[in-house]
Amino acid sequence: MSRLLCLSRGLICPKCKYSVQKSEPFVSLLTSRVKFRDQLMKRLISTRRRPVISSYSNRHTALWMFGIGTGFVLALGLKYRDSASEHCECSVQKTDRAQTGSKYTAAIEASRDLLRRIKVQDEVGAPGMVIGVSVDGSHVWCEGVGYADLENRVPCGADTVMRIASISKPLTAAAVARLWEEGKIDLDAPVQKYVPEFPQKQFEGENVTITPRMLLSHLSGIRHYEKDAKKVREDKEKAKRLLKPPEKKEEKGLAENKEKPKAEDSSAKSKKKKKEFEQEEYYLKDNFENVIQALDLFKDDPLIFKPGSTFLYSTHAFTLLSAVVERAAGQRFLDHMMKMFRELGMLNTLPDENDPIIYNRSRFYHLNKKGRVVNCPYVDNSYKWAGGGFLSTVSDLLVFGDALLYSYQMAELKNTDGLLPGFLKPHTAKAIWAPVDKTEASWDKDGLYAQGWVVVEKQQKYGKCRNRRHYVSHTGGAVGASSVLLVFPRESEQPTNQKLLPPQGVVVTIITNMQSVGLNTTALKIAQIFDKARDEEIASA
Repeated sequence: MSRLLCLSRGLICPKCKYSVQKSEPFVSLLTSRVKFRDQLMKRLISTRRRPVISSYSNRHTALWMFGIGTGFVLALGLKYRDSASEHCECSVQKTDRAQTGSKYTAAIEASRDLLRRIKVQDEVGAPGMVIGVSVDGSHVWCEGVGYADLENRVPCGADTVMRIASISKPLTAAAVARLWEEGKIDLDAPVQKYVPEFPQKQFEGENVTITPRMLLSHLSGIRHYEKDAKKVREDKEKAKRLLKPPEKKEEKGLAENKEKPKAEDSSAKSKKKKKEFEQEEYYLKDNFENVIQALDLFKDDPLIFKPGSTFLYSTHAFTLLSAVVERAAGQRFLDHMMKMFRELGMLNTLPDENDPIIYNRSRFYHLNKKGRVVNCPYVDNSYKWAGGGFLSTVSDLLVFGDALLYSYQMAELKNTDGLLPGFLKPHTAKAIWAPVDKTEASWDKDGLYAQGWVVVEKQQKYGKCRNRRHYVSHTGGAVGASSVLLVFPRESEQPTNQKLLPPQGVVVTIITNMQSVGLNTTALKIAQIFDKARDEEIASA
């Protein structure tokens, strides 16, 4: 009540500062009532002591009048509070956002159910997960599911900060693209032009050349986390080998095989392929002062394949690429990336360092051998900033996806008058989303690797059968983290009476604090759900 009577901050919206002072009729009426209240209070205080009966009678009358005035002001204030909320600027903004979100209410409900069923409850039991969806450049859904911190029961929210793992690679590719536009990087020059600390490499006795373009597309031949070159080649060969019917063997051969079953079993066990997160380099705790120092991990190791001949996904290749960026930009790699993030508006994207206090940072988890959720061990990711060392939020990743989609679609416009330029030039965006020969994608069999992204091209082989849409994506996996960023452009030939400006399409990102969670298929399904809802909305407009 004191707030209503004293014009306190209770009548002021903390966000837009809308207050009763903007309503003159109310102020004049309320001011007169407050003055009347003050006079009554002075009269009560200044009244001399009189006989008990007379004093009680006068004060009773004064208090009765004061109560009537107070009740009137209270009623009027409560009524005004309701009406004030209707005029509050932030309420209008909330209404606008609610109207935008209401267009996709059904899509959000379907996607939320899909997310919970597939990822949080039924399949992998991830402790926490955050999803973000953008449609035509507007963020229509950002929501956390589960817990960012299981022990302290801190729920995931839209602003939860998690490891984005290999989504760091598209971020690095964007930095390389900008430097290429500025003429500071030659993508086809030997990497030693920028990083003489990296030795001249040989393959099968011959000198070979590694270029930044090869690093971007994982065609450099530089190893990933597995150090045994022979083992990597054998695994690659097995993956490519076509299935053949078993050949009939002679009885003698069969008898010999029966005599040595144990020996074969033991050799098979010794050659058993390590799982992804059994590789020791995932769990490095050493801190590297700069990206040049991080090259010491692999620069003297032999190449697995001849550069340019075979696709081999490699996070270490992106570490070498970060050294190229550092020398070409003339500043530390992290400083250059943070500058780019500020320019994009990605204010919650930063390196995964242990010392800084990072608000809303999630804890990280994995499943032990018994299938129970446990905390992940401490790791230092300074050896792989470019390939998997950044933290971010879904909102920031949506901003990045929308920025690249805008740049990409600017190339399709004949008239760009009145439009701001894209973060990348149109031909540059087209180039980094163009599939490269001899590449592949482990998380999407329909796609080929481009430059820092996997690209799936539009295709329909048969009538009334699958019509594959064009989209790009990148997934990530790190200690205690899984992620995906998927950009689903609108089909340019879709009929519409409206003039549509870029970005046109759906961007989906999902991050979780559990490792080894496949998210690409889920992200694609959600993108398709929102794309359908968007088309229905446009058709009904």
